[in-house]
Amino acid sequence: MSSNRTAATAATTLDPLERGVWGILATPFTPDGEVDLASLTAQIELFARVGARGIVALGVFGEAAKLSTLERHEVARTALRVAAGHGLGVVIGITTLATAPTIEQARDAVALAEEVSAAEGVSGLLRGVMVQVPTADEEALARHLDTVHSSSGAGLVVQDYPASSGVRIGATALSRVVARTRGVVAVKAESTPTAPAIAALTAGCSAPVFGGLGGVALIDELGAGAAGAMTGFSFPEGLVATVAAFDRGGFAEARSTWATYLPLAVFEQQDGIALAIRKEALRRRGVLAHATLRQPGPALPESLLEPLARHLAALA
Repeated sequence: MSSNRTAATAATTLDPLERGVWGILATPFTPDGEVDLASLTAQIELFARVGARGIVALGVFGEAAKLSTLERHEVARTALRVAAGHGLGVVIGITTLATAPTIEQARDAVALAEEVSAAEGVSGLLRGVMVQVPTADEEALARHLDTVHSSSGAGLVVQDYPASSGVRIGATALSRVVARTRGVVAVKAESTPTAPAIAALTAGCSAPVFGGLGGVALIDELGAGAAGAMTGFSFPEGLVATVAAFDRGGFAEARSTWATYLPLAVFEQQDGIALAIRKEALRRRGVLAHATLRQPGPALPESLLEPLARHLAALA
């Protein structure tokens, strides 16, 4: 699929992402490894029900790199269609780092948004494509982002996630690139420690900056100027409530609110098995039919099933 700048305008918008929670979707699978679109729909409906601003499909935790091109299109199309029915904005993740394939996937996202927008009668449905930082060289990064935007017409959510990309760039340097680049609608800051990075980004550029990493540092990120959370969590209502609490009463009220959910967030964010825990938690909540990961993927240790049950019971 392909599209161009003119054709994209009805389905996309370059407005900055709104403050609040943008939920990262896990891609559900059946036990035999097929994409489970019904469970994907239920997950989007959960984010809509709890008051999220929008959703992010095909992110790193969406196992996008393990999907075929056809499967990625199915997931993106479903996310766009269901989100349109609930008034949610949509960001589509890009799985590649190099410029040419990133442009191709960005154009695919715009074309799918055009298709769904025409069918649903909704404009501005695609709020951006999420592109990882592929280089720490400021000039090369600026060229990359500008080329992706100008070639696809899509807004850019710039994701700084060294754990996935292997690239580490200073927050001040990244803010300089974002400030000079057209089409950036948000930055997702996941280079630890995140609060100082967010403080530097918000001081150096006007694009809204969102935290991630399961929301573990959410209240400190909000205190540093974050516009909200762009992450997955099995209880997204906790993320929404905490951002709202911060807006009402600042750090103290946000801390009190997030304290209820933080033990599960920390438990869920265990290195290497975070997605397996999250999927099992969502399954136990009745959101996903199965907790299957696309192989190869680490299984959830049986020794963690009882602690997970205790965490979920505490929030029930």
